[in-house]
Amino acid sequence: MEAATALEVASGSTLKVKEASPADADRPQASPQQEAGSPIPQLLPPIEDDGSSLPSQREGWICWVLPGSPVHGAQPDAVSASSKLSSSPTGGSPLNFLSFLHSEHPKIWLPRALRQTYIQKVGEAVNLLIPFQGKPRPRAIWTHDGCALDTSRVSVRHGEQDSILFIREAQRADSGRYQLHVQLGGLEATAAIDILVIERPGPPQSIKLLDVWGSSATLEWTPPQDTGNAALLGYTVQKADMKSGLWFTVLERYHHTSCTVSNLIVGNSYAFRVFAENQCGLSETAPITADLAHIQKAATIYKTEGFAQRDFSEAPKFTQPLADCTTVIGYDTQLFCCVRASPKPKIIWLKNKMDIQGNPKYRALTHLGICSLEIRKPGPFDGGIYTCKAVNPLGEASVDCRVDVKGKGRTCT
Repeated sequence: MEAATALEVASGSTLKVKEASPADADRPQASPQQEAGSPIPQLLPPIEDDGSSLPSQREGWICWVLPGSPVHGAQPDAVSASSKLSSSPTGGSPLNFLSFLHSEHPKIWLPRALRQTYIQKVGEAVNLLIPFQGKPRPRAIWTHDGCALDTSRVSVRHGEQDSILFIREAQRADSGRYQLHVQLGGLEATAAIDILVIERPGPPQSIKLLDVWGSSATLEWTPPQDTGNAALLGYTVQKADMKSGLWFTVLERYHHTSCTVSNLIVGNSYAFRVFAENQCGLSETAPITADLAHIQKAATIYKTEGFAQRDFSEAPKFTQPLADCTTVIGYDTQLFCCVRASPKPKIIWLKNKMDIQGNPKYRALTHLGICSLEIRKPGPFDGGIYTCKAVNPLGEASVDCRVDVKGKGRTCT
């Protein structure tokens, strides 16, 4: 009776195992022959065990191995066949048959993030875990640019199915290609990881103020000697006026080594500085221009056209005349009028064409062109024609009014 079982060997073939009866135990054991059309290669004759590494015959075990597979040493058999049955009724030797054990080729599972350049900053830790497979357990070896690792800086730990590379404080010298070799017998799998350790770039070597015109200034500088082990992303240009001393950014990630700064304030003086920038950040320092950019005021000459001065001089003119009034004996009375004149006129008060200036009975006031005359406690003889006269170099003008004083049973004019 034949029983077919699918066992994967190194070539992925299917082996048919033939089961024998107890009577076959007395027959001499012979090496199996390759059947016509079978992909299984010829098996070696039974291996006599010395009792050190393979099961001994005294236990009733017989083993065969595929040609080219390691049998002794550090690596166990790639494919082995063994079985043990109970003794036959006649007391013969145990029955032996073949069974194949499965083995795995070495293979490295490189994480997707490590398939491109792994970038880390100076002083930060590098911790890489790389899983792999292989049966039996393969041997893992790390190299740096084709050479052995510097164990004083790099630590390595190998597990059953992974390997860890650890650098506590990365330095730029740790950059390069790290290769992991996983070896199993004569087979080997290799994975390469590119590590780049970067830091801030150095400052530009120098900066010069080339020209100043109008409200603009032209600058020029040279690239830094040290780019921080990374490509430059550009330059940052800043300005500061000498009045406030504060720095303001005018250009960011500028890729050229010369630029023109515009819209500077007239009358101010400016200094400039330039930072270099990479993926790690701006340079720690920046050179400053030795010369200041003075934004001069343009000389302006004003030409005034002839302007005729307006003459406001005019002869006196009364805009509000005196009004006739009637008063009562013993009650103060006031007369008002308004006059306009330039230059300021002289005001003269008359009563019945007689000058009353200096008479204590009358008080005359003039303010902002308003003329007033106060008659203190008029009597029967204070009635009459009152005249206000204004005189200046350009002429004169006058206004009149009639004042009546009433007494008991009579009126005085």
